[in-house]
Amino acid sequence: MEKLLKMNNINMKKQPINFDKLSIGLSFLCALHCLALPFAVVLIPSLIALPLADEAFHKWMVFIVLPISLFALTMGCKGHKRYRVLLVGGVGLTILAGAAFFGHDLLGHNAEKVLTLIGTSIISIGHYWNYKLCQTKPNCACNDETSSH
Repeated sequence: MEKLLKMNNINMKKQPINFDKLSIGLSFLCALHCLALPFAVVLIPSLIALPLADEAFHKWMVFIVLPISLFALTMGCKGHKRYRVLLVGGVGLTILAGAAFFGHDLLGHNAEKVLTLIGTSIISIGHYWNYKLCQTKPNCACNDETSSH
């Protein structure tokens, strides 16, 4: 038993958080929320009692996504010096925030969904590029190889 525990401890090293991957995952959750929630409510009507369709939920998601994304993109850009990645991510974040705060009232529910999907796609592209560029730079702060030692 002790041998098994020791083997598991070796494999269970504390892994650093990769904020690009986290941001891509959060963007995916936003897109999934927009696309799947209407179907989920039809299939499981009790979901309507949850505040998932509330506009406040969209704003809270932006408040979570915005700082994590900005942190990941700026840390990456400090390492790889490709500031176009920060611009792409910033455009996506601006579209997402605009959709969350103004889209429903100014453009309607469907346009808000479309803008959210566009924004999250652009954010994901920016983080993917950032992640790939960081993997090519040995001293980049968000490089998986550098941060795991």
